[in-house]
Amino acid sequence: MSAQAGAGRVLVTGANGMLGHDLVPALRAAGWVVTGLGRGDLDVTDAWQCVAAVDGHDLVVNAAAYTAVDAAETDEAAAFAVNAVGAANVARACSRAGARLVHVSTDYVFDGTATEPYAVDHPVAPRSAYGRTKAAGEWAVRALCPESWVVRTAWLYGAGGPNFVSTMLRLAGERETVSVVDDQEGQPTWTVDLADLVVRLVAGDTAYGIHHGTASGQTTWFGLARAVFELSGLDPERVLPTTSDAFPRPAPRPAWSVLSHESLERVGIAPLRDWHEGIASFRA
Repeated sequence: MSAQAGAGRVLVTGANGMLGHDLVPALRAAGWVVTGLGRGDLDVTDAWQCVAAVDGHDLVVNAAAYTAVDAAETDEAAAFAVNAVGAANVARACSRAGARLVHVSTDYVFDGTATEPYAVDHPVAPRSAYGRTKAAGEWAVRALCPESWVVRTAWLYGAGGPNFVSTMLRLAGERETVSVVDDQEGQPTWTVDLADLVVRLVAGDTAYGIHHGTASGQTTWFGLARAVFELSGLDPERVLPTTSDAFPRPAPRPAWSVLSHESLERVGIAPLRDWHEGIASFRA
């Protein structure tokens, strides 16, 4: 059943998160009858809660996730419960109900050491607890619910939660200069654009599998910060480059988070627009 038909029922887990904030209205605008459940409404670590929540839906978009990357290093079990066991529970419930599944994953499943965009079939090699738990979740989804899409994304920002863009603007009002790392490369992705991709993915007869949902083009956090300053009428020279060593964190950050969009192009779906355009629309 397609979004274009306007007759399907879709469940969005993690509906109160930053991505869920834009997924719910995007799916409704496409004609879906949407049930949005946040963490307080659905505990994905409870298998029977998942069965009850999924029942009666044609599609599930699983945006529920433990995303505290640094906290996961000291409490991997908590991250695993949501990102792996929770994903398995949702996938099993979808198979039981005959519902299709879109599962949102991350660039952290890769080792971050590449020098060209990661293809969807590149071997996963996570270097953090968060990445390990998300990789396990991907495996569970593909094993338990063959009628599923895994959509990996990265560098998300949006109006529905704390994000890098908003942080830069706050710091601009507090400091004369802002130091930002210039040795991590990625694709800043607006949650509105990712939500649109999910709608397009489920609207047709797209083959199930793994796709990458990140903006086109690439930059560093430093490059992104300068763009944010420019679009806000601020002097970009106030943004100073630094290295990751200047900001030691419990979890290693991927130096390379650039994902290939070839799999989307092969199935006739246009990748997300360039990251510059997304930032400009977000700031408009």
